[in-house]
Amino acid sequence: MLFIISWTISTDKRNSAITRFLKTGAKPPAGVTMKGRWHTVGRSGGFGLAETDDPLRLQQWMLEWSDLMQMEAYPALTDEQAAPLLAAVAATF
Repeated sequence: MLFIISWTISTDKRNSAITRFLKTGAKPPAGVTMKGRWHTVGRSGGFGLAETDDPLRLQQWMLEWSDLMQMEAYPALTDEQAAPLLAAVAATF
């Protein structure tokens, strides 16, 4: 399953987050595949796309960073997954 992950870093945690990111690469644990990660311009935050069949692994990864940033994760669907659901709704119009 795909998850959209967003994060924000407060200014008082910024330097520590930068140091940890540069040291570790913020790699996910085994069982989680990082599909992509983007950092916001002019702000301390960003979002990423991760894939896992085990949300416990995703939670593990988020807990590893929760001392430095606020993180949120949302299940996500691809266009191919969402299209049949949208077609079913559209058929009721």
